[in-house]
Amino acid sequence: MRPLLRSSLLVLAMPSLAAAAEGGGKVDLLSPNGGVMFWTLLIFILLLVVLSRFAFKPLIAAVEARENALEAALASAKRDREEAAKLLAEQLANLEAARAEAQRFIAEGRATSEKLKLSMLEETKAAQQELLDRARRDIDGEKSRAIAELRREAVDLALAGAGKLIERNLDDAGNRKLVEDFLASIPATGAKK
Repeated sequence: MRPLLRSSLLVLAMPSLAAAAEGGGKVDLLSPNGGVMFWTLLIFILLLVVLSRFAFKPLIAAVEARENALEAALASAKRDREEAAKLLAEQLANLEAARAEAQRFIAEGRATSEKLKLSMLEETKAAQQELLDRARRDIDGEKSRAIAELRREAVDLALAGAGKLIERNLDDAGNRKLVEDFLASIPATGAKK
């Protein structure tokens, strides 16, 4: 036990021990005795003063410190919770912005692919039309050359046949001119048939 507690118990027991030693009889602690009451009250007051001076102040200070620490911890937890909520809201906003941006990129990609598809289709159609036009021009040119070649051959054959029939020899240039004039006078529709 502590020395202070041991000495206070000893002081409390002194009046009882003194009364028992005087009377030689049995001590009744429940019967009112003025001396015991005085000493009990005096010891209580002294103990109250000593406790208020040395025990209550540190206990109250410790309780207040503990209370302040708990309030600080609660305030810190509240700040942390608010900050976490703020960060969560920011993260959700960032996530939503990223989703919106991704959707925008997807939409732009689709629009670009559609434009590219249409552009390529138009280019292909234009190239196809150009090839068809070139093929038609080539066919028309080949047709014209073939007609001209046929005319020359027809002139040659006609000259050869006429030369055999007439057995008369005109000059080649004159014969050719005569046959070409004749063939030119024939309408083109007759040549197509």
